[in-house]
Amino acid sequence: MSILNTLIPRQPVPALDVPLLGEGRFTLAVSPAPTFTMLVFYRGLHCPLCAKYLLELEKLHDDFIQRGVIPVAISSDNLERAQAMADKLNAQKLKFGYGLSLATARQWGLTISTSRGKTSIGIDEPALFSEPGLFLVRPDGTLYWGSTQTMPFARPHFDEILGALDFVAKNDYPARGEYLGPV
Repeated sequence: MSILNTLIPRQPVPALDVPLLGEGRFTLAVSPAPTFTMLVFYRGLHCPLCAKYLLELEKLHDDFIQRGVIPVAISSDNLERAQAMADKLNAQKLKFGYGLSLATARQWGLTISTSRGKTSIGIDEPALFSEPGLFLVRPDGTLYWGSTQTMPFARPHFDEILGALDFVAKNDYPARGEYLGPV
């Protein structure tokens, strides 16, 4: 029996409302980007691969904004841990959402892991936390593209996503994976 949600392209995504560092709240339904909102769900402060990944996103932030894509990094970390991650990256542009409930993470199809204690960088994992996911959501609240991982490794590369966005815009490429009929 599966407890994971499967999000379907061209269908509405679950509601998402989380506090933002220093900026009030991020509510997907009232904060649509011109082209896509890019939701980058990360494991939390304890994850050195997340820090490396988000640092790359911070560097490419303006390239996404130029394409009408607003990136938001989101974790189930509390305020203090989310702020520590933003400080660690010296993030000046990337928005950080925090306090993602694990129930909401599951609605987005993210898998949940249990703590294994301290990580390789000496930071304790939370008792429970979600694994990574990346989603492009259209301004109408439907899914365009999504990717989830059950591990912190092998995430979509941001430079490849930028190239794909250019292809999508040039060719009016539709969301794929929407078929729900018999197979």
